[in-house]
Amino acid sequence: MNLLLDTHVALWAITDSPRLTQSARQLILNPRARVWVSVASLWEIAIKFALGRGDMPISSQQALAYFQQSGYRILAVEAEHTSALEQLPPLHQDPFDRLLVAQAMTEPMQLLPHDAQLSGYGPHVVRC
Repeated sequence: MNLLLDTHVALWAITDSPRLTQSARQLILNPRARVWVSVASLWEIAIKFALGRGDMPISSQQALAYFQQSGYRILAVEAEHTSALEQLPPLHQDPFDRLLVAQAMTEPMQLLPHDAQLSGYGPHVVRC
């Protein structure tokens, strides 16, 4: 199973945060799971960290190092991912989350979000 973590879930996983649900933790730790983090998440971290946002406590460079040390794979943003955005209904307005949904649908992968609203995008979004 290819599992794409959203930005917050990825950060919670590498810090063993109590905000990470037990079901999400089990999916991530499943030995059959290939865990991915999108370049879009690194971009989001970089922007929010540079703005001094409290929900991004580490830089994108630090996050990348932690993701790689954890064995997570990095998913590039491809042209097909951006084209898939046009097919998404306007259920959610966050551009980073929408790109993650488009990536999950295109690859295909299972997106593990922290925002339950994303489950409206269908079977490529895992509700935990």
